[in-house]
Amino acid sequence: MEAVVAARHGISEDTPQLRGAINIFELGVQRVHVRPDLLLNGAPNRIAPDKWHPLIMSFQNFYGLSPGQIHSSKLADIP
Repeated sequence: MEAVVAARHGISEDTPQLRGAINIFELGVQRVHVRPDLLLNGAPNRIAPDKWHPLIMSFQNFYGLSPGQIHSSKLADIP
């Protein structure tokens, strides 16, 4: 994805110790690039859901669309 920063939102700006330490960035997606083998046959602007298998990080472990963890992450070793 290609994106531009639309806004920056400071979190806990009213706490001197945290001011400027935590930010949320709002992005505007300009363009999406997709591997050709993931496109729906006959529809060049659509992703075929049966061909796409995203990797999702949840609670420091990696999951796919099927139930169960795919593999752990080095981040999972952090207490």
